[in-house]
Amino acid sequence: MNETLEQAKALLENARRIVAVTGAGISAESGVPTFRGPEGLWKSYRPEELATPEAFARDPQTVWEWYAWRRGLITACSPNPAHLALARLALNRPDVAIITQNVDDLHTRAAREQAGVVDISPALPIELHGSINRDRCSACDSRQPGSLVIDTTSTDTLPQCDQCSGLMRPDVVWFGEALDKAILERAFRLARSADLCLVVGTSALVHPAASVPLATIGNRGKLIEINLQETSLTSYASAQLKAPAGTVLSELIPE
Repeated sequence: MNETLEQAKALLENARRIVAVTGAGISAESGVPTFRGPEGLWKSYRPEELATPEAFARDPQTVWEWYAWRRGLITACSPNPAHLALARLALNRPDVAIITQNVDDLHTRAAREQAGVVDISPALPIELHGSINRDRCSACDSRQPGSLVIDTTSTDTLPQCDQCSGLMRPDVVWFGEALDKAILERAFRLARSADLCLVVGTSALVHPAASVPLATIGNRGKLIEINLQETSLTSYASAQLKAPAGTVLSELIPE
């Protein structure tokens, strides 16, 4: 791996504009559950049965109960060395953007840890699938910070909008929903303008997010893939590192 690591270091040092595209693998090292397979079951429900607009319309109390449980699990997790390394990169170099498929807020928390009193905005991620710690009004679309304590006794006790008193929902993209067009367009625009794309911990199976790195490749940019398994993007990679993201990124982006 040492030779490939040196290749990756050279690519990183010579790049002018960088995008980092991250997926579930980067947060797995923090202990964030993937909610896939048998371990993804909650009270015999599969995620696909709860994370849908139809489920929320039918039974918002159960959906909110599940998300309150998930928020508790994720809040107990901390940013790992991979999150912290990418935050350092974005804070210390211009023209670096972090694009994530994750909804766990660990990139934002890493930015706060690394920035201290410095402006953290350069290290804030573009959240393709939203944030589990934010609520969105199902009536007027306004957003507000989410709470860890949610009273699911009745529909009337569920989170309500500060603006219109409408029923709030988690601000995440559910199965069957389209990604926010403006956010997706921004991600593709940044990827097209980058000459290097770091792909970290993504299976490259969930579209359209999986196509974002191809925008860099299509504009003659380079790709570094950091993943434990090969993906559909591996054949495009100038450097492919099959190792934990925290280990690799700590080497590539030292403190």
